[in-house]
Amino acid sequence: MWPAFVDLQLNYHSMNGRRIYCFLLPLFILSLNSFAQRYDPSKINKKALALYEQARERAEAGNYINATAFLQQAIAADSGYADAYLGLGRLQLEYKNYRIAVTNFEKAISIDSNYCINYFYSYSVCLAGTGEFEKALNAISLLLKKAPPANGRRLTDALQHQKDYRFAIDHARMETDKNYVFAPQNVGAGVNSIESEYFPTLSIDGKQLVFTRRLNDLNEDFFISEINGKDWLSARPIEGKINTNTSEAAQSISSDGEWMVFTAKDRKDSYGNYDLYFSTHNAFGWTEPVNLGGKVNSDQWDSQPCLSPDKRELYFASRRLGGMGGVDIYVCHLQSNGKWSEPENLGNTINTSGDDQCPFLHADNQTLYFVSNGHQGFGGNDIFVSRRGPNGEWEKPVNLGYPINTIDDEGTLFVAADGKTAYYASDRTDSKGGLDIYSFELREKMRPFRTLWVKGKVFDKKTGAPLPSTVELTDLASKQLISKVSTDADGNYFITLPVGKDYAFSVGRKDYLFFSDNFLMADRSTDSTYTKDIALTPIEVNAKMVLKNIFFETNKFTLKKESQVELDELASLMNENPTLRIEIGGHTDNVGKPADNLALSNNRAKAVIEYLLSKNISAQRLQAKGFGETQPIADNKTEDGKAKNRRTEMRVTSF
Repeated sequence: MWPAFVDLQLNYHSMNGRRIYCFLLPLFILSLNSFAQRYDPSKINKKALALYEQARERAEAGNYINATAFLQQAIAADSGYADAYLGLGRLQLEYKNYRIAVTNFEKAISIDSNYCINYFYSYSVCLAGTGEFEKALNAISLLLKKAPPANGRRLTDALQHQKDYRFAIDHARMETDKNYVFAPQNVGAGVNSIESEYFPTLSIDGKQLVFTRRLNDLNEDFFISEINGKDWLSARPIEGKINTNTSEAAQSISSDGEWMVFTAKDRKDSYGNYDLYFSTHNAFGWTEPVNLGGKVNSDQWDSQPCLSPDKRELYFASRRLGGMGGVDIYVCHLQSNGKWSEPENLGNTINTSGDDQCPFLHADNQTLYFVSNGHQGFGGNDIFVSRRGPNGEWEKPVNLGYPINTIDDEGTLFVAADGKTAYYASDRTDSKGGLDIYSFELREKMRPFRTLWVKGKVFDKKTGAPLPSTVELTDLASKQLISKVSTDADGNYFITLPVGKDYAFSVGRKDYLFFSDNFLMADRSTDSTYTKDIALTPIEVNAKMVLKNIFFETNKFTLKKESQVELDELASLMNENPTLRIEIGGHTDNVGKPADNLALSNNRAKAVIEYLLSKNISAQRLQAKGFGETQPIADNKTEDGKAKNRRTEMRVTSF
């Protein structure tokens, strides 16, 4: 019997986020005693046999292109040469040309399926690579039934593939969006080059793209491109003191554009081979980076950082000891002293015994994407999404599905503020060289909240002096804190604003009344971004503020549950200032009888007092007063004016 390309176990190695197949081509005598044979290699044309032998030698030397040419010539010499088709199938598998590989495998199988049974492992992989998971499952199941691999590792891998194919079939059956089209678009020559580009990061306004480029296959540096219309301009190295002649990669830039955390290798101040570094942005670019220190970094691999949009959390991947498996995802919290806390493992909802990495937290501060080979998927590394629940815990991850996830390794994902446009790196057929950056539209149910933003300045209402303060955004329905940011020394702030919920927006500083506002965005579609300069009022006698997040049913004085966020903040203000005494004033519009409005406003003020009493605020510090329609602050002739007049105010009576 003539030598054949045997379907042995594939060896996997990781390089630049890609899976590389090592093609093994030893001589092998197929044992097919249990199968009826129709194909007889001894009857193959001698010229074809000689060409096949030359192909085998080229393949063993790693010259797959020449090997392919010789196999094609062998088939031209004898179209019934099953071994040549099998060899072509295996070579095309190396290049991930799955559809061409399937064609060649099926030509060989059509000659003699029994003779080809040992190749059904590779055949199934190629079928799955084209998305034909039903046929892939049939192929691997037939292999396991007729010729189960004797090698333990190969048998384990075959069983895992069988499990993966079943998952893919079940996932497709449960998919409700049957019309989704995955159509990645190369972002163009302004960004992509003959080098590899990866780890895309888009500014929240969508106007700048920062990414990592591997130069000469050795050094990694950061580049930036600006958009002009629909085209990205020619990328340039980022300004400042970040790039060196060694590797910097996997950057995460805060939503306000002021902070960067990234990975660098083997620096003099490193705690391990890869550490996390921090830089800030100023008028001259990015500052000299500093190591985040031994509390964050370890002597193991620490990489792939991601800052939360409010800059209070730092997520990253690490292979440090004490994890749940290989690579785990951790989070550090920014403390009041400006230092990061000890890393916390995200736990077994996110992390597995495999590798869980490439965390990306969207600007909505609620949606986490990451890459895992430990959660059940389509094979290799898949991308998953997890939502932050009302209690702040991460919910069970969901696979993004085919064709975003495939049998190959998927890498890091970045989702723009619009919630639907995603960016990733791939070596698709239209790549300009190595990995290129592509954009595509996410399946709707896998999208985060579309996110806008609010920015402005906080200052003293009386003096105009800037006030470093704390800005909070809270979900009115769940009372969950969505974002909490600190202004800079000049009182400037920037906070992301996910669309789809109603929020309480508050700004606070010691010795000042907090500022109260809301963004009611659950039932409205808006493309607005907001600039809101905020004047804080010092706590003093007769200082007052409108409590904009106190809500009642129409013509009733029962507090809605959405009012609790603001009422709790008011209780906190009272606790922080134990000598503070206040008056709660109720106000209405001019609809209805004045006497009824006066009674309603008085009862609403009393309802607020009752809530504060339930929070153990002394009754001696509280008083309620209804003003009815007597003190309007807007014109009652318009609905907007009436809404402003229906309000609850707080006034300082003594301090």
